[in-house]
Amino acid sequence: MPPPCPPARPVRFDDPARNAAYWTRIDRIVAAAPPLSDEQRAIIRTAFHQPAAREAA
Repeated sequence: MPPPCPPARPVRFDDPARNAAYWTRIDRIVAAAPPLSDEQRAIIRTAFHQPAAREAA
């Protein structure tokens, strides 16, 4: 089974070359970042599951 296709990326710039360069740079930054620890993941999950954040949205 082939790996799933990555989701379509939003268009950040009207120029396709500039848009491609932007997303290439983002991919490079993400690939170089160290993995998150379990504690960091828990903090992020908690921040997104706060009731106040849902009310504000």
